[in-house]
This record gives sequence, structure tokens and C-alpha cells, in this order.
Amino acid sequence: MTNHVHQPVFMTGDELSIATFSLLDAEGELYSGATEPPLEREHARRLYQAMLATRILDERMMAAQRQGRLSFYMQCMGEEAAVIGATAALNDADMIMAQYREQGALMYRGFSIDEFMNQLFGNELDYGKGRQMPVHYGSRKLHYMTISSPLATQIPQATGYAYGQKLAGDGLCTLTFFGEGAASEGDFHAALNMASVHKVPVIFFCRNNGYAISTPAVEQFAADGIAPRAFGYHMHVLRVDGNDVLAVYEAVRQARQIAVEHNQPVLIEAMTYRLAAHSSSDDPSGYRLKSEEETWRLKDPVLRMQKWLLKRGWWSEEEETQQQESLRREVLDTMKRAEKRVSPPLESLVSDVYADVTPELQRQFDQLKKHIRRYPDAYPRGARSLDLDVETHIDSQGDA
Repeated sequence: MTNHVHQPVFMTGDELSIATFSLLDAEGELYSGATEPPLEREHARRLYQAMLATRILDERMMAAQRQGRLSFYMQCMGEEAAVIGATAALNDADMIMAQYREQGALMYRGFSIDEFMNQLFGNELDYGKGRQMPVHYGSRKLHYMTISSPLATQIPQATGYAYGQKLAGDGLCTLTFFGEGAASEGDFHAALNMASVHKVPVIFFCRNNGYAISTPAVEQFAADGIAPRAFGYHMHVLRVDGNDVLAVYEAVRQARQIAVEHNQPVLIEAMTYRLAAHSSSDDPSGYRLKSEEETWRLKDPVLRMQKWLLKRGWWSEEEETQQQESLRREVLDTMKRAEKRVSPPLESLVSDVYADVTPELQRQFDQLKKHIRRYPDAYPRGARSLDLDVETHIDSQGDA
């Protein structure tokens, strides 16, 4: 029954303030009254090792980009707890639809350093056949949808995929990651509305790191973050400390129960901070203070998790040193192998597009081969060395 009033009462939302769920303090200690989630020793170690490996991969690959060995890179640094904690709470067969800073999810699920490197260098072993820019990973076997650059497109796609999971009845869900900047796109609102109306098992996971590239949150929206928007769609919602891996894990674990057992969507807003630049093309010193960064470094999610494990006796300083050294060697050695591999074959440009190459696509491909034959020095060795099956003499009218 709708309650009625007989005088207009305008509300602004200031009456509502959403609290932040947190379990661990910056020193890895449980807050008073907090309860640890049901996380077994080996599961906790797997989670932390993925966080550590992601941090080391990011550090090494950003250095490689600065050395000119890689064209572009984006780091997960500072957001490892949000990404990996959420992934660890899922069934490994649940679908993940990421934005572009969630390599930690793949790391946790077992994506090898070699697989990361092949994609970053776009070589012949890259699953995407070199068609994507670096950091746009995808893995069918690990249920991780290939990333696309346009902002927020994965959010309504997650709703649609989850609707299919509901129809299949296999007890699985979809989790989609996105930033608070992406939540300003229309795709976000369309996705939440569809998910709520059709009651699908999807978790919308917003990484609110305070900046949409260089635009601070205060210039993006006037309301109390992203979480209150869930009320407009009659949706379950929780705000969580995104630098507290235990809190993120427990939040997503319970959100998954709601999604799978009741076919209800859930919105989670993880309050976090990227300790690095938006990407290798960005300089954050132009829009945020060093003092702000240092404040957040005290809340480093990797160190917080490490301290908790050490206090429990589930990790040791010796293991930490050994693991870091081993990971750095593996990343460096694997990178050297990957960057020497040849590019994907030229024919892969037109494969996996249609079942059969269309006449128009074939015509364009033939023109490309002629163009490469005419200007061989401008193209990679792999493209030049192929038997291009074109005449030696090419007149100007035949060029692409």
C-alpha cells in the first residue's frame, strides 16, 4: 500500500548516507566486532599470491612500456583487493565482464604469465590474433569476456548474459567490473533497469577510485557516490572498503547468494584508489596532489592482506621474498620470449569474422597484399615474408 501525504515534502537524498563495510584496518587487524569470512588457508594464500603476482606484473610491464618495448599499459595497482577479492568469492565458472584494469581476476583464475605476454605483444600466440591493443585480455576457458575499449559496453552485456544463465538454470551468475566514470554512461542505467525488471543473477561491481581519468568524483556527480542509484531500480546494494580484501570477498560472497539463489541483481560500490596513473599515457601529477596519493598508500591493499596472513601464520617473510624474486624472474624471462615471437599471420586479419570470407572482404585483403608488396619496408617481417601471391609489377591503380 502506498503511503500518502497531503502536503508536498521535497527530498534531496541528503537524508540517506550509505555506510562502508570494512573488516580489516590498515595494519591487517580485524575491527572490533568484525567477523572473518569463511576463508580457508589455501584459498587465502591463492588470493594473496594473485594480488602479489598482479602487482609485480604491473610494475615490470610499466617499466617495459617506458623502455619502448611495449606500446601501452594500464596498471591495477591499488585496486588489487577490489578485483581479486571479488573474483575469489565467485564460482570459477561464473562469467566476468571486465573494463580494463582487472588483470588480477585472470591472474587469480590461472591465466599464465605467458598468456598475458602474448596478448600484450600481440604475437602469433595471442588469442586475439593481435587485433586488440595491449591489456585487452580475454579467455574462454576462464570465463572472462574479451575486453572492449568503448566505455561501459560490458554492463548491459552482463545483464543479457546473466539472463541467459537464469534460463539455463545452472546456478551461475555474471559479475561486471566498471569504474565510477563508466557509471555516468547511459549503458549503466539501461543495464540496471533491465536486470531489475527481468530479475537476473548479475553483480554490478563499481570500482570507485575517485577519478574518471583526470576528472574527480566531485565533478562527476553531486550525490553520495554510485551506491544510492540502486534504490531507483529497486536493487540490493552494498558499499565496501575496496582496499580491504576480506570485506570485498565477503560482500561478493553474499551478493552471489542473492544473485544465484533469488535471481536478484546486486550493486556493489568498492571505495578504492589507483596508486598509479590511469594508463601509461597519463600523468596524474597534473590533477591530484602527492599528499593525497601518500594518504592512500598507507591503505595499500596488498600490504594489508600480507599483514593479516602473517599474523595468522599463513604466510612468512621468507615466502614473501622467495615469491617476489621468483615472480620477477618469470615475468622478465617470459617477456623476452614473447617479444621475439612473430606477429600473427596476415590471413588472420580476415579469419573468424564470417564463416566464409565474403567477396568484399577478400577484395580488401587482396588490395592489402598488393600494398605490402609495394612497400615491404614499412611492415613487420611476418607480413613481408608471406607468399602474397601477387604480381611483381603493381600499377598505381591496383594499390589499396
